[in-house]
Amino acid sequence: RWLPALRRRCEIAGKRLSERGLAAEGRVLRAVLYVYHSRLLRHRPYLALQQVEQCLKRLWKMNLVGCIETLAGLIPKKNTPQAPAECSVPSQPMLETVALKVLGGCKLILRLLDCCCKAFLLSVQHLCSEEFILLNTVASGLLSRLWFVIQYRCVLQSLMSLYGVLSTSLHLVSETQQMPYIKGFTFPSDISNFLGVNISSEVKKQKAKMLTTKKPTGWLKKLFPTVPETVSEVGTKRNFATCTSAVKNCTIPCPADIGEPVL
Repeated sequence: RWLPALRRRCEIAGKRLSERGLAAEGRVLRAVLYVYHSRLLRHRPYLALQQVEQCLKRLWKMNLVGCIETLAGLIPKKNTPQAPAECSVPSQPMLETVALKVLGGCKLILRLLDCCCKAFLLSVQHLCSEEFILLNTVASGLLSRLWFVIQYRCVLQSLMSLYGVLSTSLHLVSETQQMPYIKGFTFPSDISNFLGVNISSEVKKQKAKMLTTKKPTGWLKKLFPTVPETVSEVGTKRNFATCTSAVKNCTIPCPADIGEPVL
């Protein structure tokens, strides 16, 4: 009964981790760090961006998506012919390996969210001081999008749900046949206690910090001053609207045979 639930959770977690938005933001972050490497080696927002990129790199190096997909491939489908009293299930070493990687992935994503929040606050702080305006503008937008992609697409929540089903599966399989693979480590039954923080309250706290920070609007007004519309501009807009309506209303005669050349 728990095999379909495990397969479904594996598919959801793998889909969330392999989102195009998460990979795209990681590529943009690497490109920004590459462009500004020789200029801002000791700039605080740049160093904070490096920590974010390091967390993303470790997350991809884990090959968590491939491990989850391998586990999903070992779960038999409903149309697989089997004996009435028999069922093929993943082995205990496989379940322990995936569960351990899921625990490490959750820790890394928590660290990634924290680094994104700190780097965003540093970028906005230096942006208010009118330092490296272009870099800090790009960095603040990139970090907010990365944080939003992870939170909105429920990447961490999907991994936590997957671990809940994995823990139940591991308990049932170990009762059937003892084949411990990872020794010296006790798998926690509740992943929230293992992570040590309340996920919802921590995310709300980070969101409040990012929303209540001081916004750099002074230098934006200097760079892009608001110019009122003059009489000539209004007249130009009216003439343009008149020309557009005239083009829409006019009909262009076309020949009956489309294949004939038009002189």
